[in-house]
Amino acid sequence: MTSLFLSLPVSAQNASVAFGSAKADPTQPVEVTSDKLAVNQVDGSAEFTGNVLIIQGVMRLSAARVLVIYKTDDTGKRGIERLEATGDVLLVSGPDAAEAQKAEYSIDQGTIVMTGNVLLNQGTGSLTSQRMVVNLTTGTASMAGRVKTILNPSSETDDSN
Repeated sequence: MTSLFLSLPVSAQNASVAFGSAKADPTQPVEVTSDKLAVNQVDGSAEFTGNVLIIQGVMRLSAARVLVIYKTDDTGKRGIERLEATGDVLLVSGPDAAEAQKAEYSIDQGTIVMTGNVLLNQGTGSLTSQRMVVNLTTGTASMAGRVKTILNPSSETDDSN
């Protein structure tokens, strides 16, 4: 028996997928490398520009510009609230890679929201959408806003007949 699955475009409004080969740990230190750094003493933010690379455990995020927004908790301890990346944003975790125009990483929630022409590449397949939310602690992502993928044809032969 031979089965043939045809290549067809699949469009939807929402889709959930696995992301990354391992769950990430948003409590790990964040390493930042860039060409330039500007610190705003008034609001305490830091702007990294030029070939910015963020590394946190197994996750890699690169962009033209990353703005780091800090917070201070009730005890006076200072930490990162979120990272806002713009310009050729690329998120890589294990074998999976996603591109977008913008990404916002909320550290406490362990989520990255990517917006604007999102392209997710996973092995031999890819998906596109306008928005993707990656949950780093669960290793999953959800896509929304005209999700599209191409299902590749495959054939199987069962010689037991």
